[in-house]
Amino acid sequence: PSPKPAAAPAINHPATSSSTARPATAASPAARPSNVASNYIIGAEDTLQITVWQEPNLSTPALPVRPDGKVSLPLVGDITAAGFTPMQLATDIGNRLKQYVTDPVVDVSVLAVNSKRVYLIGEVMHVGPLAISPGMTVLQAIATAGGLTPYANKKHIYILRGDRQQKVPFDYTLAVKKGDMQGVSLVPGDTIVVP
Repeated sequence: PSPKPAAAPAINHPATSSSTARPATAASPAARPSNVASNYIIGAEDTLQITVWQEPNLSTPALPVRPDGKVSLPLVGDITAAGFTPMQLATDIGNRLKQYVTDPVVDVSVLAVNSKRVYLIGEVMHVGPLAISPGMTVLQAIATAGGLTPYANKKHIYILRGDRQQKVPFDYTLAVKKGDMQGVSLVPGDTIVVP
């Protein structure tokens, strides 16, 4: 799409025009609305907030990453977001905006992490996909899914992992009674099977 002529007057960023400007610290990581680490890799279905300082027409409050890993932005069009950290994506967007905006300051925040999911099937209260946070344990995933049903076989829970569906055993009773997680940590795409 061709740039809008009305965007030209707002190009310069003099220090004196601060009536509606966000403070310079707003682009800092402390202002991020999510708790993702700075090295978090954006994935498909995550929701992003892209802010271009002093350019509200170029900012997007809630932008979902499409299944193809791309987002659509004013002036720059479709760009790949999946596979980048928020800071890397902000740098890429800033570089693309330089032909339209003088010294663009871009901030990318992850509003919702939807790309990192595991799936629960079997004797759990809520079967289906579950968004996981970094460091989430099997116990925490089961608790988030409402816990086990009375018919669950607690000693024979397992995780199916990867394309070859590697079977990783997990003893729920041992984890609850002794805090032994058996060295099992969740990775996106895992399927927790509760027989």
